[in-house]
Amino acid sequence: MTPGGDHQVRSLRLDRRALRAEQARVVWWRRLVRARIDLAVAGAARPDPLGEDVAFQLPLDVTLSLPRPSELESLLPDVVPTDVEALGRLRELDSRLASYEESVSDALVRTTDRLISRLADDPSGAGDLVAAPPARR
Repeated sequence: MTPGGDHQVRSLRLDRRALRAEQARVVWWRRLVRARIDLAVAGAARPDPLGEDVAFQLPLDVTLSLPRPSELESLLPDVVPTDVEALGRLRELDSRLASYEESVSDALVRTTDRLISRLADDPSGAGDLVAAPPARR
């Protein structure tokens, strides 16, 4: 294999590594934005208290271990019910992140396909991908 071809395989592998890392980052950001959306909705439309409708169907120790409504309420943000703009901004941000995530995923697939094609054309470029067998003594 020519040195240029070996360089192309290394370059494609580095591209894939960078794209996988970017994909992980965008997935993490989308999770954070969607969690913020969930908190905004929960802050504006509080869930019903737990345990009120099933208190007598559960064992007493289970009912007694249930967190008090005030404990759960303290986890929710104080959201002004009319702050619909914040929810809209979060959803728009998630949509943009989703589009970016799709683009990164597509680029990763294309790069992987190019790497596989390159290695199929000249398998000697995969030499550094496979560990050498242990030496016999």
